Amino acid sequence: MPVATPDTERTLTDAKAAFEALPVRPEVRAAALANLRRWLESDEFAPYLPQIRSLEARGRWDVLLDSFYQVLPFGTGGRRGPVGIGPNRYNPWTLGASVQGHVAFLRELRGAAPDRGPLHVVIAYDVRCYRDANGVYDPALPNPCLGLTSRDFAEIAAGVYAENGVVTTLLAPGSTTYVSTPELSFAIRHLAADGGLNVSASHNPPDDNGGKFYNARGGQEVPPNDERMAAHVDRVERVRGMPFAAARAAGLVRDYSPAIHEAYVAVNVATSLRPDARSAKVVFTGLHGTGDTTVVDVLRSAGFQVEVEPTQAPHDGAFPEVPFRTPNPEVRQSMDRAVKLATERGADLVMACDPDADRIGLCARGPAGFRFFTGNEIAVLVAEYRLSQVTWLNPIVMQTEVTTDLVRRVAVRHGAQVVTDLMVGFKYIGDGLGQLEDTGRFATVTGRPEDMVVGVEESHGVLVTSAIRDKDAAGAALALAEYASLLSHDGRTLTDALETIWAREGYVHNELVSTVMRGAAGKARIDRIQASMRENPPTEIGKWRVLEVLDRADPSGPLGPIKSGTDAASRDVLVFRLAEPGGSEPTARLILRPSGTEPKNKIYVEVVGRPGVPAATEIPRVSGEAKALALAFAEGMLARVGIELPLWALRVSDLVAIEYKQHLAEVLLPEVRRRIAAGAPLDGLVDEGLRPYGKDPRGLVADAVRAWADQNADEGVKVREAFGA
Repeated sequence: MPVATPDTERTLTDAKAAFEALPVRPEVRAAALANLRRWLESDEFAPYLPQIRSLEARGRWDVLLDSFYQVLPFGTGGRRGPVGIGPNRYNPWTLGASVQGHVAFLRELRGAAPDRGPLHVVIAYDVRCYRDANGVYDPALPNPCLGLTSRDFAEIAAGVYAENGVVTTLLAPGSTTYVSTPELSFAIRHLAADGGLNVSASHNPPDDNGGKFYNARGGQEVPPNDERMAAHVDRVERVRGMPFAAARAAGLVRDYSPAIHEAYVAVNVATSLRPDARSAKVVFTGLHGTGDTTVVDVLRSAGFQVEVEPTQAPHDGAFPEVPFRTPNPEVRQSMDRAVKLATERGADLVMACDPDADRIGLCARGPAGFRFFTGNEIAVLVAEYRLSQVTWLNPIVMQTEVTTDLVRRVAVRHGAQVVTDLMVGFKYIGDGLGQLEDTGRFATVTGRPEDMVVGVEESHGVLVTSAIRDKDAAGAALALAEYASLLSHDGRTLTDALETIWAREGYVHNELVSTVMRGAAGKARIDRIQASMRENPPTEIGKWRVLEVLDRADPSGPLGPIKSGTDAASRDVLVFRLAEPGGSEPTARLILRPSGTEPKNKIYVEVVGRPGVPAATEIPRVSGEAKALALAFAEGMLARVGIELPLWALRVSDLVAIEYKQHLAEVLLPEVRRRIAAGAPLDGLVDEGLRPYGKDPRGLVADAVRAWADQNADEGVKVREAFGA
């Protein structure tokens, strides 16, 4: 039974006073106090008490508030966030509660159907290990979270499943390989399991982790089913699990067979459209993750020559050799080492994956060296290649709304049916395949799952087979390698292919700006921004006139009534259609939404050029306008929550939290200027000031410092030198 003690009451009294000084709503403070009381009083959380007391003693009330003001949200199919102590952190309790809720949900789905034996779940995991890189906790005190790997979390989950009578399939202890996200999706279907769990935080920072849940189709639940699952999770109060060794001894944990992996590779190789096109040489980097088991195995099995970049090959959740420790192929710097190796080896392509191997990154050799391709450009290329190589009887293309409209235009030109208004998240594409399986219809299209030629999302997500129900870098890699091989026979490159599409359809530039706002105060700002933009949308953004604002949460809109709270969250999307001065037709689009997996706003901008105009003319014009539009919107958006930032400061990498962008503009750069003007030494000022920004902080701020210097010619050279920009 929970017991209040004088120490507990003193801590709560001190916490109440300290929370009052923090800029958050009263209900946030109240929730933090209630959750903190529970953790202080319950025997279940006793191992965490030394670190909680230490945070109290050191006055880290901001950390305590953020750790306790809510239970880590069960978002797009699971929980993801920083590992640590408290209900708003990823730890054995938040994972265990998710698993118990998942069990209850699976039992509800099975209902009164004839008994088919015990429920069966497949578990995968990535390379992560919690090291407290930011020094939040006292290293001299016990910490139940320190050193927990994704494998450890997977075994904890297997124990909770076993305690509930659920059989799991998991790689054997001591295994040196991994099961990636797309292979997990395949394995669930291959084994006819009831669901799955992947312990991974994808491309998040090293000290994050998460658990993503899958259904029997190998996809993630969509509204309203995802809310039904979340409701079961929310009702869990106490987590009970069987020791992993005991669960294994009882036969409730089965070993994952290598034959499943072989079948997964074979399914991807079978998506080949031109087995005769194998000339492209590929350099690959897994960014310390699991992509060597997917892209590398599939390409080599298909007959391609692949060399793995060695420094980023070891499976290591600290991502030590990745710039900014951000293992995300959306970040072009993550591929720099592989590009260097490819240049030395005379390779044609560089490919990369995030740690769970669902996103694909691409650089391709051209006349001026290697060119980086965005997720939208990859989507266009894969769609063009696959649609052009085969006469499909009933081709279907699926894309999320934030993906470039150029995909739709390419698909329509090839006679495909297209679904274009899917919310963000590949689970909606997986659900579409499920609906085609059940009814032969999805949204505005008719057909079978096998008719899907490609499904794409802008964040480097591609799927080319209905045998898998999540994005898969391996299938995309095979398509791109084949396309590059075919083009090379005619002396052309992937860049040439893209420019041909632009000449035909018009150049399109997509720009993404993210504003990271951490903690309870950051979430409050994100919520206020969305509310403000709904209630009082801008009529102009920079030079652009707003023609129309579409609120995807509007129940009278094309998506219909809100199905659930999770549906409302995924539809928290505002679409602005824009025209140039004097124009009456939309030639630009801006979409605003809060991220479902990270504490940030995301601004998607698309500006469309003129068909038939040479790329050399359109690229600088359209790309410049897209960048200016994105920054102008971000500046006005932040001003609505009291954040005034000059445009140059918005050029600090989107990996950096907004408070550090403010710090650079308001504190650090002015102090550097002052010392330079006074002839005073900097004495490590820059490196110390940038230290909290993240790994490789000079690189994170370089674009912003250069932009400031360009506006301040007299001082610019010396300031650039000070920052190494």
